[in-house]
Amino acid sequence: MSISLIIMLLLASLLPPACNKTTPPDDPEPPGPTGPTAQVWLTRGDQLKLLSKEAGLPIINQHDGTWPLITVDTTVLMQTVDGYGAAMTGSSAYLINRVLNASNRQALLEKLFDPEKGIGMSFVRLSMGASDFSLSDFTYNDRPTGQTDFQLQYFSLSQDTLDVVPIMQQAKSIAPQLFIMGSPWSPPAWMKTNNSLKGGKLRQDCYSVYADYFVRYIQAMNSKGITVTHITPQNEPLYFTAGYPCMEMQSGEQLIFIRDHLGPKFAQAGLTTKIINWDHNWDNTAYSINILNDPQAKAYTAGSAFHGYGGQVSAMSAVHNAHPDRELHFTEISGGAWATDFSDNLMWYMRNIFIGTALNWSRSSLMWNIALDEYYGPRNNGCPNCRGVVTINQSTGQITYNEEYYSIGHFSKFVRPGARRVSALWAQSLTNMEAVAFVNTDGSKAMVISNYDNTFKTFTVKQGSRFFTYSIPSKAVATLVWN
Repeated sequence: MSISLIIMLLLASLLPPACNKTTPPDDPEPPGPTGPTAQVWLTRGDQLKLLSKEAGLPIINQHDGTWPLITVDTTVLMQTVDGYGAAMTGSSAYLINRVLNASNRQALLEKLFDPEKGIGMSFVRLSMGASDFSLSDFTYNDRPTGQTDFQLQYFSLSQDTLDVVPIMQQAKSIAPQLFIMGSPWSPPAWMKTNNSLKGGKLRQDCYSVYADYFVRYIQAMNSKGITVTHITPQNEPLYFTAGYPCMEMQSGEQLIFIRDHLGPKFAQAGLTTKIINWDHNWDNTAYSINILNDPQAKAYTAGSAFHGYGGQVSAMSAVHNAHPDRELHFTEISGGAWATDFSDNLMWYMRNIFIGTALNWSRSSLMWNIALDEYYGPRNNGCPNCRGVVTINQSTGQITYNEEYYSIGHFSKFVRPGARRVSALWAQSLTNMEAVAFVNTDGSKAMVISNYDNTFKTFTVKQGSRFFTYSIPSKAVATLVWN
């Protein structure tokens, strides 16, 4: 071998590996200071860094005034965090359960739910029956036309046991304390005014049996080792003309359902599952506030849930201000082929869905499908070009980790259930950026910072009498963690 060839091979071995969006990096911790440090995890809009662990930042006891301050005050406590994640739709569960082999399935679930091996998602939403991303239309109590079942003798989770239940059991084995929200797209057709899964309303004589249906669902899932911690009475109750299961449920109707049927039935059955109202867009706050204004309905209602397909995230603060003793959750948004720029999507998610909802009192932020295939499916008359948190190629089994994965990860991996949001105030000179800070139950602090600008931002974090300085690249997100 020639000397020139040997030199070329040695130089090549020193080059960094190429960025690969498909596989999240397992970066070794770089060498850093020997004293106390703040850890940094960085994702850049140009994808040169994807949830990459950077060199630690030395924590010192003095500030020379060179850089503007972000001041974290851990004595100012705000909402408790439940978690961050996405929806395990029927389509997502099918892809994970049937397209991937056992080893790849376990590896993906660890990347999704293990905070050490992956991003540690801590909250999952399930559809109660079919949604627009299922393999077919179904509920847990389907009957032939003209037949009813007020005793729920034919109630069955059989459809969910094909894919959703086994995948959720596997996820729970990785993340035993997982929060799980159930949301129905439609009751059984025989309970509805139009005898169809699409459109219509809940029959007045079926309010009580539909509440029983929720109780049976929670009990049946619990028997499978899947604890449903939250429910919403109806997904998107004011969108009832879809080509997939849906139902109209006006605010006054949901109020009656919660107050007179669902809440009392949960209490009678000894269920601690939280009832969360609304579960629709930011552009309507009156629906939720109307329910919470009724003292009896409010007594059974833990809080309100929002989607991000209309309105502004600040709507969540409007509901908080009206009822500060009730929870807020963000339960659905999807990326898709209409927006393919990684950097733009990353910045939008931070401004609206993750930093945005946290600054507006949300205890959770959930994306839509955990997994879809290369053709944005399987679909059940749903969105034709929605993107999953990951993409699973049905032909090859290849998994692509999308910008949604990294967006969730900057929160879920570091801001764990039970964390409290704390005050984080940034200097006025730090324009076009945002920060939100938390204290975890183990005392560790985590702050997520997004730089929406086209230039680097250098700042010093002050927490108590301690300081550390960081420069965040343009169009980037960083999570800083320290004790």
